[in-house]
Amino acid sequence: MRYLTPAAASTYEADPIKGSRFWAHVVPVTDEAGAMGAVRSIEAENPDADHCCWAWRLRSGPTRSWDAAEPRGSAGRPILAQIEGHEVFDVAVVVLRHFGGTKLGVGGLVRAYGGTAGKALDRAVLREVADTVEVVVPYTYADTQAVEAALLSAGAVDVTTDWGEHVRRVVRVEADAADALITDLRDRTAGRVLATPSASSGA
Repeated sequence: MRYLTPAAASTYEADPIKGSRFWAHVVPVTDEAGAMGAVRSIEAENPDADHCCWAWRLRSGPTRSWDAAEPRGSAGRPILAQIEGHEVFDVAVVVLRHFGGTKLGVGGLVRAYGGTAGKALDRAVLREVADTVEVVVPYTYADTQAVEAALLSAGAVDVTTDWGEHVRRVVRVEADAADALITDLRDRTAGRVLATPSASSGA
């Protein structure tokens, strides 16, 4: 399966709303620790912000959102809704607010936080990423040429290779191509090469 993720960190500042400033940071992340680290870093870099609201969505991990003392459901959830609507994974979106003196009400906050996050994601450069898995390929030296041809055809990337009496190779390949690779290896070698998904494989 393929999915979208930010190619790089980016920022966007919305037009002021009744004196309040809203600006967003879109950050690529890979895990919960990295997402929280990004939030804390942005918060530390903007000490004058009255609210630091955020949401993140991971391909392999929890989804989180935070209202940062805004009325419940008025900030973090609208940010998360924009992330989900843009179908982006492995991303943290942090929206900061500098209060301008006029309250916006819950509806106004939902529109402000969600709108800022949405426009930030509209402007972010996204890249398509494929889920991958590791495949273990054990073979004899006599089958090297056939194995190399199958791996090249599948676009496999080497992870580790153990050179001994026989070769044990671990490669990474797009998840959608793993079954075809295993079949191709078997067919090219008359059933001698029986590759298997790695037990430690992950996206």
